[in-house]
Amino acid sequence: MNQPAARRGSAAWALVITSVAGFMAALDNLVVTTALPSIREDLGGALHDLEWTVSAYTLTFAVLLMFGAALGDRFGRRRLFGIGLAVFTGASAAAALAPGIDALIAARAVQGVGAAIMMPLTLTLLTAAVPAAKRGMAFGIWGAVNGLAVAAGPLIGGTLTEHISWQWIFWLNVPLGLALLPLARLRLSESYGTGARLDAVGTLLASGGLFGIVYGLIRGPIDGWTSATVLTGLLAGGALLGAFVRHGIRGRAPMLPMRLFRDRAFSGINAASLLMFLGMFGSIFLLSQYMQGVLGYSPTEAGLRMLPWTGMPMLVAPLAGALSDRIGGRPVVATGLALQAIGLAWFAVVVTPDVSYAAQLPALIVSGVGMALYFAPAANLVMSSVRPSEQGIASGANNALREVGGALGVAVMSSIFAAQGGYGSTQQFVNGLEPALWVGAGMVALGAAAALVIPRRGGRSGASPDAPETRKDRRLAQV
Repeated sequence: MNQPAARRGSAAWALVITSVAGFMAALDNLVVTTALPSIREDLGGALHDLEWTVSAYTLTFAVLLMFGAALGDRFGRRRLFGIGLAVFTGASAAAALAPGIDALIAARAVQGVGAAIMMPLTLTLLTAAVPAAKRGMAFGIWGAVNGLAVAAGPLIGGTLTEHISWQWIFWLNVPLGLALLPLARLRLSESYGTGARLDAVGTLLASGGLFGIVYGLIRGPIDGWTSATVLTGLLAGGALLGAFVRHGIRGRAPMLPMRLFRDRAFSGINAASLLMFLGMFGSIFLLSQYMQGVLGYSPTEAGLRMLPWTGMPMLVAPLAGALSDRIGGRPVVATGLALQAIGLAWFAVVVTPDVSYAAQLPALIVSGVGMALYFAPAANLVMSSVRPSEQGIASGANNALREVGGALGVAVMSSIFAAQGGYGSTQQFVNGLEPALWVGAGMVALGAAAALVIPRRGGRSGASPDAPETRKDRRLAQV
């Protein structure tokens, strides 16, 4: 059934279109961070409003990502890619035109919906267009462009905010999206997947559960942790996530089969990924505001000073990938997460209202090297932990859990910040930032421990990902 229709497509056009689309979606994860002080000054809003400008995007992106991929498989990948791109582009314009903070949050949520449909289909469209012999190079370019978006996000956001206005971090997507829409229609080939059932029940359970928990964490410092709204959000969210797990065990065709987590490699790398993003996203959310609001850097200066952290993967990842090929991904990922935890703890030790950049730089570099060591082998560990027929589900699950970790990180660390400090003075900000960074460091350290659960060679129970199915594999497939 997976038969592409004949079109005037080519591998080069597919690589350009999917890479630019991936760049847009990845960029919007972090591009807003250095614009937060300007958004707060222009539109008003408290800490919890700023949290939602980040979390509204990551949450909808996370919970709809696997559903978006399934929609593409059933109704046409090129068609759904175009729909996702159009939604993302339109929501970007709405975010730029937002008259208030609530409208901005709503637009960011819709952006996440568009990205969740568009992003997973970039790889399937690229796979369909590129010959098997050249896919390694194509995937490498696609991954490098996405990595560049993550690295450049704070710098691009800071530069646009300082020299034009914060609205341009969203306007930037509009001409790119309008250019890609006709190109996707004319230059990409249509293809379909297996036509598997759509898991609407699982999507609703995951969406409701995560929203309830993040809502409770964000409102806790404001309404009180024993208030009816906060307790309802946390308890209902937990119950819905429990139902999602049950659905993943007993459902006919769940979006995330829970049997996959019986494998040590799959469960270990996904736990490590969630905890890594929890500590990293929450820290970047607060540190970008600290650099501007406390240390007095301009948005551009803050973005440049974050580069030793966010940009280090572009330099170190190739070496980390080669190292993981020699010794396996497990020790590389565990070392990377340990270094990331050390970097955050180092920042917690040196943070003061007037710390010099020279004192910050070692923490930024150590964190950047740690991030690079994690990213390079993580994808291979995910893919090698499951059978080839389940790699699409595994990749979607890992990406979704990373985005969930980011949303939870912003909520958890901001709650700690609000409980211990605030925006009242520079010292008050530091008082809240320091314990939040310690918690972030602890979460990433737990991620390093989770990585050690992975079998030594990182495959399914230590086996090569290309090895034939074992009896255990066949039994699991029947569950």
